[in-house]
Amino acid sequence: MADDPIGVAVACAEEGRQTVLAIAVPAGCTAWQAVERSGILARHPSIDPAACGVGIYGTEVPRGRVLAAGDRVEVLRPLAEDPRERRRRLAREGRSMSGRSARRG
Repeated sequence: MADDPIGVAVACAEEGRQTVLAIAVPAGCTAWQAVERSGILARHPSIDPAACGVGIYGTEVPRGRVLAAGDRVEVLRPLAEDPRERRRRLAREGRSMSGRSARRG
């Protein structure tokens, strides 16, 4: 029946900890509605909901994306630093992303 709930997972991570909750939502529920229904952001109070996006299995999607059974909705935090800019900065400093010196003697 179309009104049957569907099962999804909602995930949120910050440095050093991750929370994944399995919840049931009504068919037609959107990605952001699932985040709100899960209460996951209350477990991560340092995360600003207005600054976050949402993804399904690592791919960013609009907040209004309708979910399918089995989807894993992820709260996407803004990047602290653009990875390309970080690589450039580290290269200028003679370092690499691995933390080892880029210069070998």
